[in-house]
Amino acid sequence: MYLPRSLISHLYLHLLRTHHPLSPPVLLLVALEPDALCACRILTYLLKGDYIPHKIQPISGYGDLARAGEELVRPMRTTEGGSGGVVVCLGVGGLVDLGVVLSLQVEEDAHEGMGEVEVWVIDARRPWNLGNVFGGQDTATSTAIGNGDAPSRMQGVDNGRIQQNYKPGNGGIIVFDDGDIDEELGAEREAYGALVQMPDVEDDGEESDGSEPDSDDGAATNGNGQTKKRKFWSDREDEDDESEDEDHRPRQRRRINSSSSISSSPSRPPRRGLISTSNDLEIPDSTNASPSGSPSRISRPTAPASKPPSPRTLRRRLLRLRRKHEAVLRTYYALGTSYSEPISSILYSLASEVGREDNDLLWLAIVGVGSMELYGRSMTGVGISHVNDSGGSAGWGGERGERIRQVLRDEVRRLNPPGISDTSKEMSRGETSGVIPTTARSPTDTSIRLSPEPRFLLIRHWSLYDSMLHSPYLSARLHIWSDNGRKRLHKLLAKMGVSLSQCKQNYTHMDMDLKRGLRERLLKYAPLYGLEGLVPPATSYGKGREGWGFVRSWGWKACLSAVDVGVVVGAILEVGKGGVGRFEANGWEKGWGERREVRDEEGKVEGEEWVGRFWEAYDALENINALKSALPTAQHLHRAILRTGTSILSKHQIRHLSAFRMAVVKEGPDVQLFTHPAALTKLALWVGEAIAVQENDSGRHGGRGTPLVVAGLNEKRGVYIVVGTGGGGGAGGGFLRREGKEKKKVREKRKAEKAAEKERKRKEREEREDGDDEEETEDESDDDDDDDEDEEELERDKARRGYGRNRFGNAFQEVVDETNARVRIDSFEHCVVEVRKEDLTGFLEGLSMKAVIG
Repeated sequence: MYLPRSLISHLYLHLLRTHHPLSPPVLLLVALEPDALCACRILTYLLKGDYIPHKIQPISGYGDLARAGEELVRPMRTTEGGSGGVVVCLGVGGLVDLGVVLSLQVEEDAHEGMGEVEVWVIDARRPWNLGNVFGGQDTATSTAIGNGDAPSRMQGVDNGRIQQNYKPGNGGIIVFDDGDIDEELGAEREAYGALVQMPDVEDDGEESDGSEPDSDDGAATNGNGQTKKRKFWSDREDEDDESEDEDHRPRQRRRINSSSSISSSPSRPPRRGLISTSNDLEIPDSTNASPSGSPSRISRPTAPASKPPSPRTLRRRLLRLRRKHEAVLRTYYALGTSYSEPISSILYSLASEVGREDNDLLWLAIVGVGSMELYGRSMTGVGISHVNDSGGSAGWGGERGERIRQVLRDEVRRLNPPGISDTSKEMSRGETSGVIPTTARSPTDTSIRLSPEPRFLLIRHWSLYDSMLHSPYLSARLHIWSDNGRKRLHKLLAKMGVSLSQCKQNYTHMDMDLKRGLRERLLKYAPLYGLEGLVPPATSYGKGREGWGFVRSWGWKACLSAVDVGVVVGAILEVGKGGVGRFEANGWEKGWGERREVRDEEGKVEGEEWVGRFWEAYDALENINALKSALPTAQHLHRAILRTGTSILSKHQIRHLSAFRMAVVKEGPDVQLFTHPAALTKLALWVGEAIAVQENDSGRHGGRGTPLVVAGLNEKRGVYIVVGTGGGGGAGGGFLRREGKEKKKVREKRKAEKAAEKERKRKEREEREDGDDEEETEDESDDDDDDDEDEEELERDKARRGYGRNRFGNAFQEVVDETNARVRIDSFEHCVVEVRKEDLTGFLEGLSMKAVIG
């Protein structure tokens, strides 16, 4: 089920009304990323204010999610002796069948439903698992409301969409819609609902056109108990069985629910009476299902006609219709990955809806939204951004991202109205003309202000020179990794009239006249070096501050921008406050005067270390002293990114393969830092942007960039962390979206005309006498022509919606299915996998033959 944006407060207000002292605590499952961390802070602020007990459980990957389901969620079920309750998934679970992963559906008591456990799913990753979006009803509750042979329905739910009269508290999986489901998934919703209503008919493949081979054989193994065991590494002895386990793969390759095609015929699982798309987004097969399925679905007759066609014709029509709807879902899952509205923004909307917004929550939402660009998360998945003509923070999400930021700017103006004295102080400091604020207005000032932030890194806490040197945007465009690039940086500073002695001291200690004129000089001289988007364009005071960033003060203690906070919190999560992990690179643990060897082949110890960093970052969001103490950690990480990226490019360690380019990080002083997927992703984005600029300068690829794969060695575990980033495409996303809207009416008109023609042909067929094979063949050929047109329309829609999207997740899954490589896919990111050290070569060879960009 999904909750439309207009009813975003419906569930929370019901929880507030029905809460009592004996109610079970709300369980929060939170991903280890800044956006989810900020969203968790916002939600816990609301829960504390309403005296609702809650428990936070950090989740590092799908292994952790499955263990949390077994140890924390399953005991909540009323069938297990619990009292039900609410589970909130923040940044986790949107891509897999949560009914299986969280142990809400168990074979031995499937008829008893989810035990009054209600799961709220708030996730920015796409594509959705459609079983959660359009299904997710509690079996026991929906069965009580259903009648006879009709598919079970819940009151207040219309084809998966929650209505105003929906009564929460009975269990189920509910996805929070940010507007995309209502606006863009109409065809998928219609296809899913039609497949749910469709009776089960065996497809022996005789009527297949050969374009879509069915994989019904082996589908009955979905209930195999072996799939309940987590397997982190693919095993070729079990791989054939695992590739057919669409519905129960919570263990080995759980997260790739967009990475493989739908190979089996979809229908309703017996337990839930709805489609449950699996972890790799395959739809469970029902044609070879066991007799446990409800016979009522098979025996339900079609609407009687005056002159009914033969059973053979009806069967062909039904199979053809089923393949058509399967193709719609298959097309959706094959588009590749993308990101939608940040979940911190959605939670801030919830706080606004219940009248609880304030500066603290607004700041958390701003930090969460700003962190998306740091990790390359865009509307086309993880990749570099090419929206460089607006300057400042206008780099993520294209038009939609800028709309979200503009709403946040309006909120800043509303919640932080300037006083007369504040305006005079800003004018005296030059902030009205674009000077970057570095201090508070007063000792008690905790307000949020708009600031013309340049695309420098930690400028308030570094020197101007170091801030420019470590900026990914500026480094790529000036070719900082080479001696000529450093000379270009020096020439830029010289033209601006800034000496090296001045720019190498701390920015807050620079000459005030230089700081006042810095923005104007950058606007004048940066375009000479291809840096048009380095700073926001010139605007008048109080009007049209597009591209401006956000700054907050904590009295005289500190003044930080939202991007600064995102950088520091991310560094805590990836490196830890100490700057290095608890384990040395050689695989030995230090402690109490002795050294003992640590074996962590499955990554459990590493995951525990990451969870410990979660609490450090969680505290730093509310403790400015802890945040300031972690600034050296962030600087250490970005120095390592510059050193390693420079080494890769200057030593020409980029290999050119047919589908992408590849770099391997296996030696050097900073190799241990890049064993964390997020840190390795930042390195890949730094290198990828540099490659894109090189190609743009040389006239290749139109500056769009080439997909890049970066592998980082984790010596103590004997694995490579592999990250695949897209070559960009965000610049074309907005155009394609506008083009799609303009052509939407034309397509709808064409579809209506086609439906009217098909209806006319159907009525003509009903008037004919049954039994003439020639007439049936002619009718079927007409239907085939219509189906061909529908398939062409699907292909056009796929090309429009999937343009430039990151499809590494799909490609990774295909390689795993086709090769003997031992791969562990546990990250919530589609484009991150772990490959055994000795299997990397074969894995990359197989990957080079796949399509990795939409």
